[in-house]
Formats: sequence, C-alpha cells, structure tokens
Amino acid sequence: MLGELAPDQIEKLLSQEMIGRIGCSANGLTYVVPVTFAYEAGYIYALSKEGMKIQMMRQNPMVCFEVDSINDLTNWKSVIAWGTFEELKDTDQKMGLKKLISKFEPDKNSETALPKYQSPHKADFGQYKTIIFRIKLLEKTGRFEKR
Repeated sequence: MLGELAPDQIEKLLSQEMIGRIGCSANGLTYVVPVTFAYEAGYIYALSKEGMKIQMMRQNPMVCFEVDSINDLTNWKSVIAWGTFEELKDTDQKMGLKKLISKFEPDKNSETALPKYQSPHKADFGQYKTIIFRIKLLEKTGRFEKR
C-alpha cells in the first residue's frame, strides 16, 4: 500500500532520523549531499566544514531536504521538504551546536557528524572552520509504502 504521511508522521520521521540529504543549486549546478542533522520546531540543524555545499547555499539559500527510513524495498517512509539556509552566528550558533550535541551524544563523534569539542559552545574541525547552520522548513511532504 502506498500512501501519504500525515503531518504528525512527517514530524516524527524528521525527529527520529539522523541522516538526511540536502539538495542545493547555484551557477547552473545542482548538488545533493548527505548530512547528519537534528530537527526541532520546523528547523533542520547541521554543521559542516567550508566546502561546496556551504558555498552554494550562501549563493542560493533555497534548498531541498530529504530524509527516509527504509526497512526493506516494500516498507519505507520518506519526507521531502523545502526551505531556506541560514548560517548561525554567536548565541544562535551555540544553541544550534547544543541541539546537535544532545542528539549525537559525545561518544558518537566523527568528522562529519559532530566534531570533538572542548565545551558545548565550541566545536573544532582542526584546521577547518566549523559552520553551524539551520534550514527553516517552509513546506513538507511525506510518502510511505507498507506491505
């Protein structure tokens, strides 16, 4: 059976999952990349090193976000959302990092999920600047298949 996810099911999937994909575009190029994330109150929170996705989202803040939960080929759920990128600074940056830390406990650190940190307010990618950002979701849709 194929169907549409109800709004509360969309919220649940976004809150439970940890890996999603950001689709961004700039200068005639489209780029889709996986990210670890935390979701709260209509916002996706994530972090990154400086790179292509950050450069592209700075140029064009309109993005697409996708997340799914797949048990097998006939039992899955998927959410696609559209929103706007915002690079976080100062107290918003600290708040965003706290949300990520609470989702990805310190013992689950990795270079791409959650960097090593000295305090809940300072992340460190070594020689790279840590970019903490959020995506304000403006529209969400969800589908599922269950057999």
